[in-house]
Amino acid sequence: MNPSRRSCLPGVCLAIALAVSLAPRASAAAASARPNIIHIVADELGYYEPGFMGGRNIRTPHLDRLAAEGMVFRHMFAGSSVCAPTRGCLMTGKHAGHASIRANGGGTPLRADETTIAAMLKPLGYATGGFGKWGCGGRGSTGVPEHHGFDVFYGYYDQVHAHTYYPPYLIRNSTEVPIAGNDGSDRNHAPAYAQYLIHDAAKQFIRDHARRPFFAYLPYTPPHGNFTIPDSDPAWALYRDRTDWPMEARRYAAMVTMVDRQVGEILALIKELGLDAQTLVSFSGDNGGNDYFVTPQHNRGVHSANKHPATGAEWRGRKGNLYEGGLRVPFAARWPGKIPPGSRTDLLAYFPDIMPTLAAATGATLPAGVDGVSLLPTLLGRPGEQKIHDYLYWEINGWTAIRQGTWRAVKPANARGWELYDLADDPSESRDVAAAQPAVLAKLTALAAAAHEPVREGTFARTDLHERDRRAKFGKQDDPAFTPGAAKKAAKKKP
Repeated sequence: MNPSRRSCLPGVCLAIALAVSLAPRASAAAASARPNIIHIVADELGYYEPGFMGGRNIRTPHLDRLAAEGMVFRHMFAGSSVCAPTRGCLMTGKHAGHASIRANGGGTPLRADETTIAAMLKPLGYATGGFGKWGCGGRGSTGVPEHHGFDVFYGYYDQVHAHTYYPPYLIRNSTEVPIAGNDGSDRNHAPAYAQYLIHDAAKQFIRDHARRPFFAYLPYTPPHGNFTIPDSDPAWALYRDRTDWPMEARRYAAMVTMVDRQVGEILALIKELGLDAQTLVSFSGDNGGNDYFVTPQHNRGVHSANKHPATGAEWRGRKGNLYEGGLRVPFAARWPGKIPPGSRTDLLAYFPDIMPTLAAATGATLPAGVDGVSLLPTLLGRPGEQKIHDYLYWEINGWTAIRQGTWRAVKPANARGWELYDLADDPSESRDVAAAQPAVLAKLTALAAAAHEPVREGTFARTDLHERDRRAKFGKQDDPAFTPGAAKKAAKKKP
C-alpha cells in the first residue's frame, strides 16, 4: 500500500488534523503569554538614597510606587564594585571569578562566544533593545551589543564616552548618530541632553514592540558624574535653592529625581499600552554608593549612600572596594498579579541571579556556565522553593571577597592577609575576627580560591573607533593625536 494513502485508525486523523491546525495558534499563544521584561539600572545610585530604601533627601515617588507595588530586596549585591565588570556579570550570569570583564577600562569586551540575556531571549521571539551605557565592549570589539543578541542598542558603548551628557554623537548599533551643536562639554547646556534622547528612544522601542514580547534593558547613565542637568528640567527646580548642600550634591539629587520621573513615564507607558499585567519591571543601582559630597556634617556624604539616614548604621566601604558598601544596591521588582505588592525579602542575591531569573520567568534555555540562581520563587511569594547560594563571590583590582551566610571574608588589594567578619552581630565590618575563627576563614578562602579562574577577555579587531569614542567626551573625536588620559591629568593640575 502507498504510505501516503494509508488509512487512519478511527479518530486519529481528526486528532492529527486538529493538532496541526492548532499548532501555530498554540505557539503564538505561548509567545504572547511570555512576559515583557524591562530592567532599569541607575548608574551609581547609592543603597540608601531612594525613598523606598529609607532615603530622605531625594524625591523618588515613582520608584517608591514601583517598590510598593512589588518586592524590595534588602540584600541585593552588584556583580562588582565598578561599572563595566558589574554590567558584564549582569549580562552573562557569571560571578566575577568567571567573568570576561574584570577591568574598568571602559571598553573591555565580552568574548564572542558568551551568551547575554538578550541572546538567551532571542530564540523565543523577543524583540531586544538596550538604551544607555553598555560598558561590555567598545566599537570594533567582540563585545558590541548587536553581536550579543540586541536588535538595537542606542547610547554609549565606551564608558569614557559616557562621561559627558552633551556628546557630539551617540552610538546606534556601532554607527554614530550625530547631535548637532554638542561638543562634549558639560558646561554648554547646549542643544541636546543625551539622557533625554536615550530615554525617548527606549519609550519608542516599547511602543514599537507592544504586540510581541520584548526585553528592554535600560542602563541609564545618570546620576553618574559629570553631575549636570539642564536648568530647565523640572527636577532641578526642586533642589536649586538647597544652598546647605554643595552645588554638585544638588545636581546629583536632581539627576536622580529626573530618572525617577522617567521610570514613572515607563510605568505609565506600559499601562497605556495595556501591558501592565504582562510586564516584569525591575530597577537597581549598578554598584555600591560612592559617599559623594562629604561635608563636616556628613562624613559619608550629603545623601547617605551607605549610612542609614534614620539610625546612623553604616555599610563599610564604597564604590571600588569589596566591603559591603561597595556592593550593596537598591533593588525592586514589580509584576502585577505575580509579585505580591508591598513585599520585602532578606534573601541574599546578586547580579548573576538576574539571567536565571529571567530564564525561569520566560521559559528560555539558560546557557551553561552560569553562576546565578533563579529568584523567581521568591518573587512569586514561594520562598520554600527558593534555591540558596552556597556563597557569593567577588574580585576586582586586586581585591577579593566572599560571603557565606553571615560570614564575610575580604582581602584588600596589596594586603598580606584576609579579614573576616561575622555580619550577624557586626554588619558594619568593624571587628576583624580572622585570628579568632581560623577554621571559618580557611573554609571561605578555599571556596574563594576555587571560584577564581584566569580571566579571558574578548578582543578588538580594530581600536580606532573605540578610541574615537573616548576622545568624543572632550569633543576631540577627529584628533587622533589627542589622548583622553593626558587630558584627564591636565584637568587635575588646573587650579
